[in-house]
Amino acid sequence: MGLKKLDWYIIRKFLGTFFFAIALIILIVIIFDLSERIDNFIENKAPLNEILFVYYLNFIPYFINLFSPLFTFIAVIYFTSRMAFNTEIIAILSSGISFRRMLIPYFLAATFLAILSIYLSNVMIPDANRKRLDFEETYIRTQRQFRERNIHLQIRPGEFVYLESFNERINVGYKFTLERIEDGKLLRKVSADRAEWTDSTRTWTLRNYFSRDIDGENEILDFGQRKDTVINLSPDDFMQNLREMDAMNFRELQAFIDNERLKGSENIKFYLVEKHRRVAFPFATLVLTLIGVSLSSRKVRGGLGLHLGIGLTLSFAFILFMQISTTFATNGNLPPLLAVWIPNMVFAALGFYLLKTSPK
Repeated sequence: MGLKKLDWYIIRKFLGTFFFAIALIILIVIIFDLSERIDNFIENKAPLNEILFVYYLNFIPYFINLFSPLFTFIAVIYFTSRMAFNTEIIAILSSGISFRRMLIPYFLAATFLAILSIYLSNVMIPDANRKRLDFEETYIRTQRQFRERNIHLQIRPGEFVYLESFNERINVGYKFTLERIEDGKLLRKVSADRAEWTDSTRTWTLRNYFSRDIDGENEILDFGQRKDTVINLSPDDFMQNLREMDAMNFRELQAFIDNERLKGSENIKFYLVEKHRRVAFPFATLVLTLIGVSLSSRKVRGGLGLHLGIGLTLSFAFILFMQISTTFATNGNLPPLLAVWIPNMVFAALGFYLLKTSPK
């Protein structure tokens, strides 16, 4: 079925209200961010062109995507309430157009925004975030520090590394141990007081080392003051930063998760939540559109104010629900996939209930 004038009218209202609201909130966010960062910019002598075209230009897509479901909901509530207040909804339904047929342009516009969000999350934003984070590391944030102790890593299948501590300023690990285990049997163990990283050759220098190579009942012992060796490990493996996952596209994030799972990383839940969120978050646009149009299509005494009040309450309830469920995933035993999709499923059920009770 081809789109009618009414469909284009609703789509223009939907997208026009959405992009106008997003433009306003982005402008407000930039003003507040500039007021907070301006001292850092001046102190670190950040060039004006980099502030505008590296930081803020790459800052905008991230926040557009962040606010997209919320402002989709507000846009639907706003212009649909106005249509209901002006009795346009009554006129549309009285002309013989069913309520479900009227939903088609809403969902076409919402699908466009959801696809845009998927593109932003998985293609455009990671590249933009990479440039923005590099700018922040140079002109805003201080050098990252590594404070963990008793570090255990699996650097490849059956090969494990232990360090008591790691000094990121000089790239030195203390109380180093490397073990190779196959079929539950120890085949090799290397211990050293210090392991020093050489960036130019990408090798480790072991100080006061002792190694055992075990072949059945035979053992080969080796020890000394210094030994240069190549290990599938670098200082970047210790300096993991959860902010860096924002700079990975979907393929890179999946490869990174596979590598972290091999290492036995404790932060893997955060990366899994981010992976599933990049699909579930755009789907929330469709869910909130269904709730918004079903809620605001009825002409009520409170008018636009009542609808906006209910809409904002539901929006914050959705955000709070999402935050709580992801917290249970990262700090509890709730599977990340389920944690990310639970809010969508619950609010989708609410949307279908409101659709059932909406005026026909």
